[in-house]
Amino acid sequence: MAESVRGPRERMVFSAAQLIRRDGVAATGLRDVVAHAEAPRGSLGHYFPGGKEQLVNEAVEWAGRYAAGRVARFLAAMGEEPTPSGLFAAMVGQWADEYRADGFAAGCPVAAATVDCAQTADSTRSAAADAFACWTRPVADALAGMGVPPQRAAALATLMISTLEGAILIARAERDVRALETVVRELGPLLDAAVVGRG
Repeated sequence: MAESVRGPRERMVFSAAQLIRRDGVAATGLRDVVAHAEAPRGSLGHYFPGGKEQLVNEAVEWAGRYAAGRVARFLAAMGEEPTPSGLFAAMVGQWADEYRADGFAAGCPVAAATVDCAQTADSTRSAAADAFACWTRPVADALAGMGVPPQRAAALATLMISTLEGAILIARAERDVRALETVVRELGPLLDAAVVGRG
């Protein structure tokens, strides 16, 4: 959805996700979200009667849907013969490209919300779990479509996403894409070997 056609509610959810991925939940204030979204101040209570927790949860859900949608775009860009390693490289490459271009200030909003809120807000923990599931399903479906047995595809999708999340953390800590490049190189052959007939 183009930025220009988002209404104030959608802009606030998007802005919350962007600020959470940069600053974490605790440091993301409601005023910051309203300012970033260029939304009317009074609209916050109107659209989010549950306050910050509701807004955070919706931002986390948005992030899960966004990540899931990226899977289809990666597959489309891979042409007629996608591979598990190629899909993983595309997933990781998105982050490596961002970090090379813009620096290492931002991470995954779902991970940030999990770290900040999992023990204090059960609804946010649940929203984060749902977001990861929303992202994992299309990855598993894509792997199955490439010839990975369905049960193994689900396990490998979890492996791919958890590996990527860990590499994002290391890349931000080191201010270097080394970890992202390493996981692509090391995990790629394992993923391709899971395709029936290749292993």
